[in-house]
Amino acid sequence: MLEVAQKYLQLKSGEYYKCFGKVDKVVGLTIESIGPKAKLNDLCMIFLDKERRDYVMSEVVGFKDSHIILMPFDNVEGVGVGCIVENTGHPLTVAVGDELLGHTVDGIGRVTDCDEKDLKLDSEYPIEAPPPDPMSREIISDVLPLGVKAVDGLITVGKGQRIGIFAGSGVGKSTLLGMFARNTKADINVIALIGERGREVREFIERDLGPEGMARSVVVVATSDKPALIRNKAAKTATSIAEYFRDKGEDVLLMMDSLTRFSMAQKLITRQMKK
Repeated sequence: MLEVAQKYLQLKSGEYYKCFGKVDKVVGLTIESIGPKAKLNDLCMIFLDKERRDYVMSEVVGFKDSHIILMPFDNVEGVGVGCIVENTGHPLTVAVGDELLGHTVDGIGRVTDCDEKDLKLDSEYPIEAPPPDPMSREIISDVLPLGVKAVDGLITVGKGQRIGIFAGSGVGKSTLLGMFARNTKADINVIALIGERGREVREFIERDLGPEGMARSVVVVATSDKPALIRNKAAKTATSIAEYFRDKGEDVLLMMDSLTRFSMAQKLITRQMKK
């Protein structure tokens, strides 16, 4: 009798078929789909062919009447009315592990300088994680040496503190970040390069960061030619990676260049959704 009851519960809660949606409209950076059933921030695959081999990953960013509003992570070339949409059923996560050190990843956490299968990444961290409770935060009391005497002596930084570097273009902000990464007493560096030109990324890694700084760093790259959603997610991906090492008890220095371009990407996403 117990087996019958268990089978009944399995049948009652089971899914007998998979629901798909269909692209109804493509406007600018957004794609409107009729179905499938989805929640905000769910990942969806938009298939480009009937065999469902090639697809574009997208995220649910809103709802309009009976339509789901999707924003793709990649180029929308090939997406058209009638393309099949499948919901993965989960939001975006980033694979993390100690072997990420010394590597670069894109704005949504995909390793770009080697085959990700060659790395042992033992955990998945959500991109949209809730902030810690204010009462659980430690009081800023310990100094974090950054290794630059002018900063350590005049504007000393504490562990857990946030600082901003504001200056015009071409005056050395990226060079200063590279000096921090090479000389800081923090255990790990997580560096997000958001909206940079393609050639500037390699220049930063090879000239400013150098082999010494790269050995204990993870670099998140979302260049200016990437979609706004990728540039927006890059800051959150970097934060999730930093949180992983923080949870392991490491001192982590999280740097972003620049938050201005992150904000511009967020503004562009909001503008497209309003349209």
